[in-house]
Amino acid sequence: MNTYQAGIRLLPNAVTVLALCLGLSAVNFALAGRFELCIAAAFGAALCDALDGGLARLLDASSRIGQELDSLADLVSFGVAPALVLYIWALEGTRLGWVVALVFAVCMALRLARFNTLIDDEDQPPFAKEFFIGVPAPAAALTAGLPLYLFLHFGPGWWSSPVAVGIWALFTAGLMVSRIPTLSLKTARVRPRWIAPLLVLVGVAAAILLTAPFLGMALIAVGYLLLIPYTVYRWAWLSRHPEAWGVPVRERRAVARAA
Repeated sequence: MNTYQAGIRLLPNAVTVLALCLGLSAVNFALAGRFELCIAAAFGAALCDALDGGLARLLDASSRIGQELDSLADLVSFGVAPALVLYIWALEGTRLGWVVALVFAVCMALRLARFNTLIDDEDQPPFAKEFFIGVPAPAAALTAGLPLYLFLHFGPGWWSSPVAVGIWALFTAGLMVSRIPTLSLKTARVRPRWIAPLLVLVGVAAAILLTAPFLGMALIAVGYLLLIPYTVYRWAWLSRHPEAWGVPVRERRAVARAA
């Protein structure tokens, strides 16, 4: 392998390290009181997390060290960093604020450990690859920041009180370690007739993020939470119809009706 090929194969790990640096930078911005930059850094870390796995598969550069580095970066960027940002912003000085931050970070570690364990679990049903068990790390960090988004857009309110922030952080931590199935976008397939409406929706979301970024982040977080009941229904439906496991998504209902 020449030097150029070796450098290209290191690119996914470099993106993962960048995500780690962005997560730590969010804490630094919080210490300086620049919470809008905290969200920007966390958003950048989420983009890097979405890219590194795809780059590794595209460049045939998947490795064990890359997998471990990705988990460690996720723990820092989406577990430790959000916990510290919320603590610095709203929970510092309260009696149980540090406990809430610790619980959030520990739940993130447990969620990632379970995810790594389930990768090699051969007892999972065939359709399990279409789902995550519990809310994944980037989505948990996005959801946990909902009170901060509302504060930056609307100003102080009940959503920025220490009690509300603490309860919401614990609720998000519980979602991470729960057994609730959530949708995996990596395996999602879109029907042709839905492509145009989804592109319009992406355009609307981009417009909102550009004009009112914190309100847009709040809407995305709420939209993700509203998607969970559908995901639970879809998991339950597939569990009841094993005849539909090995067929394309668009044909599952027809196969189930025929059976």
